[in-house]
Amino acid sequence: MTEKRKLIEVALPLEAINGESAREKSIRHGHPSTLHMWWARRPLAACRAVLFASLVNDPSTNPDRFPTEESQDAERQRLFQIIGELVKWQNVNNETVLRTARHEIEQACGGTPPIIVDPFCGGGSIPLEAQRLGLETHSGDLNPVPVLITKALVEIPPKFNGLGPVHPDDDKGGLLGSWTGPRGLADDVRYYGQWIREAAWKRVGHLYPKVALTSAHGPGEAVVAAWIWARTVQSPNPAWDAPVPLARSFSISAKKGKEIWIQPIVDPKERRVRFEIGRGAGMPGGTVRRGGATCFATGTPIPLSYIKEQGTTGRMGIQLMAIVATNERGKTYLAPSAEHEDLVLGLEEPTDFPEFELSTHPQYMGPPRYGLTSNRKLFTPRQQLALVAFSDLVQEARGVIHSDALSRGLPDDDKPLSRGGTGAAAYADAISTFLALGVGRCCDYWTSLTNWVPSGEFVGHTFTRQAIPMVWDFAECNPFGNAGGDWDGAIDWIARVVDKLPASVPALVEQQDATKLPTDAPVVIATDPPYYDNVPYADLADFFYVWLRRALREVWPAELSTLLVPKAEELVADVQRYGSREAAQHRFEAGMTEVFRRFSLAQDPRYPMTVIYGFKQSEDGGAGQVSRGWETILEAMIRSGLTIDGTWPIRSERPGRMRELGSNVLASSIVLVCRSRPNDAPLATRRDFLAALGSQLPIALRYLQQGNIAPVDLAQAAIGPGMAVFSRYSRVVEADGSAMPVRAALGLINQVLDETLSEQEADFDSDTRWAVAWFEQFGMNPGAFGVAETLSKAKNTAINGLVAAGILESRAGKVRLLDRAELPNAWDPAADARLTVWELAQHLIRALESGGENEAADLLRRIGGLGETARELAYRLYVICERKKWAKEALAYNALVVAWPEISRLAASVPAPSGPAQQELL
Repeated sequence: MTEKRKLIEVALPLEAINGESAREKSIRHGHPSTLHMWWARRPLAACRAVLFASLVNDPSTNPDRFPTEESQDAERQRLFQIIGELVKWQNVNNETVLRTARHEIEQACGGTPPIIVDPFCGGGSIPLEAQRLGLETHSGDLNPVPVLITKALVEIPPKFNGLGPVHPDDDKGGLLGSWTGPRGLADDVRYYGQWIREAAWKRVGHLYPKVALTSAHGPGEAVVAAWIWARTVQSPNPAWDAPVPLARSFSISAKKGKEIWIQPIVDPKERRVRFEIGRGAGMPGGTVRRGGATCFATGTPIPLSYIKEQGTTGRMGIQLMAIVATNERGKTYLAPSAEHEDLVLGLEEPTDFPEFELSTHPQYMGPPRYGLTSNRKLFTPRQQLALVAFSDLVQEARGVIHSDALSRGLPDDDKPLSRGGTGAAAYADAISTFLALGVGRCCDYWTSLTNWVPSGEFVGHTFTRQAIPMVWDFAECNPFGNAGGDWDGAIDWIARVVDKLPASVPALVEQQDATKLPTDAPVVIATDPPYYDNVPYADLADFFYVWLRRALREVWPAELSTLLVPKAEELVADVQRYGSREAAQHRFEAGMTEVFRRFSLAQDPRYPMTVIYGFKQSEDGGAGQVSRGWETILEAMIRSGLTIDGTWPIRSERPGRMRELGSNVLASSIVLVCRSRPNDAPLATRRDFLAALGSQLPIALRYLQQGNIAPVDLAQAAIGPGMAVFSRYSRVVEADGSAMPVRAALGLINQVLDETLSEQEADFDSDTRWAVAWFEQFGMNPGAFGVAETLSKAKNTAINGLVAAGILESRAGKVRLLDRAELPNAWDPAADARLTVWELAQHLIRALESGGENEAADLLRRIGGLGETARELAYRLYVICERKKWAKEALAYNALVVAWPEISRLAASVPAPSGPAQQELL
């Protein structure tokens, strides 16, 4: 039986998906990523689009309804329009848009959509978007932290959908009043979050005193938003036998014309560096650099080795540098108060702090090198006491919520949430889970690793990247400070997320090892697996896990049964953990092969499996850049019996950033579309593979270009049809009888891609073919006339003709291509006696850069059908620029293709003026 091809196996509106994925990064309030910190989240827009396109049929599978290519293309465009609306953030709760998408899915699935399974749920993006599309989801993760995050997003809300709040202040009609969706949950999160705040104030509020204002700032006292500290070490200069500050920067407000900074002052009498507040010009530089520091008192260099020795021997301290206060006038910056400093330095640490030893991983863990070897040492004593108090109060609030829920009429079934309960006990567990996530959010802000951000004048958070870095000057947030990072803010962020959750279809989230995934019932796998050696998340997750466990171990006893996050089974190619690169790669590849083997057994054959994979590692494989992680995941898929039918680049950054070209960054996530390989798949020789690749890849590439895929994404998208050829064989045999590895196959795919793009030059005029060849060798730089003349004979043109065409300058034995800025401003294609595709492309780019899409559209209107040939040239030139690492020029060609749909739409919106017929290319 031949299964129907799904839309994702043929085409995707990448421009719409990538544009909304990038836009989504600027969405804050209500976005699920703000529920709790998790490092690897896929864009919701991309997940929503991938799920939809995996389930709806491609029009080519219905020849009775769509018998021609034109009708099929028209139907794809209709589906693309649905996706275009579906991926917009403003439509996440738009029932009209969602109902349309659900209807299409139900029709394609015969009225019974499959269960979506995500065995690596991470931050919960895939299960959440499956639920939004009305699909039942089962998901899991080995790591308990993402399990609890995902439970809060998709498992808990449907259990209490439409239920009103249980708190005693509700005056909107009780449990079944005017409440809809998860809004009752959100209201209770706010109410009991405030209950915790008031109770915490009674316990630790005295540790957060107000600060007296000077006459310059107004009379009375003000609430402190943050205290800014610096770490200190003893000066290595015997002439100054006292501590000196280690500060990366002394800036506290970077507003232009209103700069405020901390002024260190050497006090020889007190043998102390004290601090005042400075304004305007004259801010001193920080005392810490990459290679070490400087003693502010004596100017003596302080080597990094000395700082490490001070830290590891317990002689690193902290000193208060400034106080950030808030009142009705806004923020006020004050010199440090001895009373406020002594309060913190004199506190005893709590004995019941959930302490553990930090990993010493050299790539992701900075503090242990400086003596901060346990998580306790990442917090001031005051922060430790606050976190213990708030964590304890989550447990106490659970009892209060239970009592209130009974009073409001919820069933007294005493069945907890972890066992499927929906009564009073389960409801108390549910609200407690959200409140504990609030403690986790605060833990990210209440450490001694948070920077003060002068540009925005707020406290940053600890995990600005996937690591725990060492921080020298830090901002201690006030949990009761009515400013960013405080408890009220954490609860408000969480409640906003809950307000927007779909809470529609029941979901199941379990802590599980993906290598033990059940295979007894057909499901559709859609997942985001670990990324080779990117980050050992288990080490980082311990930071949050101990607090979630402290607050919720009675609520989720199975998920929180271990003292720390499980690490032995984590699938990550970590050299530190496994001893060598080879051992780490073998461990990862073997684990992922078993994972995909089970995926293949569980997958419903009517649908493709989708795997969203990101990569960062790249090496020179002899045929272009090859990612080790990318190669390994493909190898694991093929060994497990899967074929790769498609690869789609999904970007959450602006496409074609200059930084991406030639740099080792996470440029994109790749959606791999897979199906199970037949058991009787044939063998193939290298020659067979190359022949099939040569006949099929050019057709796929032409289709991708017609779909206006961005040049920056073309090479990655081409891997899909290329690997579809490679992976449909049980094995590709080399001349010596060995099996061709994935790395070699990727190299051949790249080779055929280059050949195909080169062959497309046949569509270009001879002058343009010369310009492309010259550009590939010299760029826009001058070269010898003799070389240019030889090349012109090979391309059937002449140097004087190229000069006459207006694309070349020839002078003093040298020739060079004219830069776009040198092309004539008043150029008229209709009057050009020697029109070239090279000129057309360059003028279109200049019009786009100077006047935007409208000006480019006006030029395209005059060029007519030749514009499509200019677009083909842009693909070819982009590939050359990327290989040569000419970033700025590459961006220009990428931008033209990306803007092409809008340019074409604008060009078609006004009738072409009457006049001379379009000229033929010479």
